[in-house]
Amino acid sequence: MTLNPVQIQTVKPVVSNNLGNSSSPADITKTFSDFLQNALDGVGAQEQNVHTMNDQYLLGNVDVSQVMVASEQAELGLQLTSQIRNKVIEAYQEIMRMQI
Repeated sequence: MTLNPVQIQTVKPVVSNNLGNSSSPADITKTFSDFLQNALDGVGAQEQNVHTMNDQYLLGNVDVSQVMVASEQAELGLQLTSQIRNKVIEAYQEIMRMQI
């Protein structure tokens, strides 16, 4: 039994270029929250894949290179998520410092 390596998921933009649409702020927030949830689920799936690959490696079903690739993909996904979180917090703090 061999496992296929994880394929890199592409992120499709959810923002519409339609200026005449009647999207409410609640709709936009829901779309953004769905996007964030899908991104976090993807990072979680990568981590789960690494655990599965490790188990399969211990059983002798996959090569060490496949385990290393899956591990690096999960690590990069986690680093990206962490950097995005840091930028969002930084932007929030900057907005809170603004005087109205």
